[in-house]
Amino acid sequence: MQRKTETRRAFLAKSILASGGVILSSQLVACEKLDDFLNDDEPADGVPRFLHGVGSFDPIATAVIIWTRFTPTADEVGDNIRINWEVATDKNFDHVVKQGMQYASSQNDFTIVQDVTGLEPDGKYYYRFMQTDLNETSMVGETITLPKSTDALDSLKIAFCSCSNFPTGLFNVYDAMANSDADVLLHLGDYIYEYEVGGYGTNENTVPLGREHDPTTEILSLEDYRLRYRQYRTDEGLQLAHQKKPFIVVWDDHEITNDAYQDGAENHDPSEGDYQERLQRAIKVHSEYLPVRTDTLGVIYRNFEFGDLVNLVMLDTRIIGRDQQLSFNGFFNPDGSFDFAGFGAALVDPSRSLMGAEQLAWTSGAVSGSHAKWQVLGQQVLMGKMTVPAELLILIGQVAGGDTSPETLAALQNAIVELSTLKGRALAGDPTLTEEELARLAAQVPYNLDAWDGYFAEREQLFSILKGKNTVVFAGDTHNAWHNILTDVNGDKIGEEFACPSVTSPGFEGLFGNDPATIQGIEQAFTLLIDGLQYFDASQRGYVMAEFTKGAATASYKFIDTIATAAYSEFEGSSTTFTC
Repeated sequence: MQRKTETRRAFLAKSILASGGVILSSQLVACEKLDDFLNDDEPADGVPRFLHGVGSFDPIATAVIIWTRFTPTADEVGDNIRINWEVATDKNFDHVVKQGMQYASSQNDFTIVQDVTGLEPDGKYYYRFMQTDLNETSMVGETITLPKSTDALDSLKIAFCSCSNFPTGLFNVYDAMANSDADVLLHLGDYIYEYEVGGYGTNENTVPLGREHDPTTEILSLEDYRLRYRQYRTDEGLQLAHQKKPFIVVWDDHEITNDAYQDGAENHDPSEGDYQERLQRAIKVHSEYLPVRTDTLGVIYRNFEFGDLVNLVMLDTRIIGRDQQLSFNGFFNPDGSFDFAGFGAALVDPSRSLMGAEQLAWTSGAVSGSHAKWQVLGQQVLMGKMTVPAELLILIGQVAGGDTSPETLAALQNAIVELSTLKGRALAGDPTLTEEELARLAAQVPYNLDAWDGYFAEREQLFSILKGKNTVVFAGDTHNAWHNILTDVNGDKIGEEFACPSVTSPGFEGLFGNDPATIQGIEQAFTLLIDGLQYFDASQRGYVMAEFTKGAATASYKFIDTIATAAYSEFEGSSTTFTC
């Protein structure tokens, strides 16, 4: 599977970003006709205006949300632009079933978000947008409606992804998902990143590929966030995915800022203004570009019933109920030793919240009220219990902090070998293990306090809701591929978790380099040392394809071989099938 070279439409969209997302007057007269710039199916009597593509979101049995953005000229930014839309059962629009009109304006960054209701269940639909005064028509989008919750459904394919950082590379993963046979695409967050030019994810390919962040500064204002979304929506792979498949999305932290929670974020300080105001700006722009079907702005948890087969429950584990993350730094004693007792007590504090009581109660109702064969949770962060020996995590932290000296790397490698050997002996029941060796294994700490491991008590509450169900959990956030068996505090199995690799953001190879032996050693060590971890890929970009039937489910890791060039190949990694 290979992605085509950049179209002239995408090139023009990127060039317009430099003028703040409007078409300058000089561009209007740059050529008598735009045949020089556009494909043959584009109108020849005006400037192209639907430069950011089309998209559809949150399909249900009788409705789906359709989206586009109209790109105004400098003279039109103060106007209300009339946009007509049509939905048909055929791509030629001979059988239009719904149509209407909206106004695009600066109030919504000239985006159109239309909830098309009154559709037939389990349908295939085509849609488009038109500005009749300019004789401009968008590309044709494709979407679906879901079967009714009482309808029998034999199979369903869901592809899901997360973490698409524009400067890191091309969005070939989206292109692969667009060309897959998935029924619907889930995006589990970090659709955009907030960093400045030269910030996180920048590499040797950023400038040659023309993918430096726009605006050049970290995004803070309403216009900053809008400009960043516009830039991301110029990527052809992303445009194709939105054109071909309906999306169901949740945000993670980078749609706002790094390590966000309800009252603040790691990447926000007082010099950047009021955090709540920044949060509300980010949420508004998210609703303009990634609409969700809820009644309240800022609430994104909701569920989708795919016939009698799958109840897809989408959660907000990032903002609405999340307390500030714990930090290891707060538990070091003056002598440099770590306060394991204090840390352990904080970790299991029953007052700590990730989802919040209201969302947790809603989730209980959504799951208990469902008669679907599978309960599937789409959410942002790892739910599995990912604890590793403290000495290993300390060394990984040193490397992540920039200490790549030969001594530190050698110490890390030695720790991996020694701890893996000790764990192997323990699993084999070796009676000769010393108390000191057992203590090295027992001194466990969570790998990631930003994930569910930092909110132990509420995870157990959620597990009590899910116990006895056929549960599958989807997660994003980490940039790596993980498969966990989920167990509660009693060791009872709750379900299976599949966490997707990133679209572009670097995984462990961003910390340790691309040496295959080093990456393989880390993968093997984590898989051995973390109970319940079945699979771990630390360095490849891709997505997960999950297929559900009445009797079994299969989750397959799909990887692409490059994000540095438009020509790529897709290949399959691990694939796991499990029964009800």
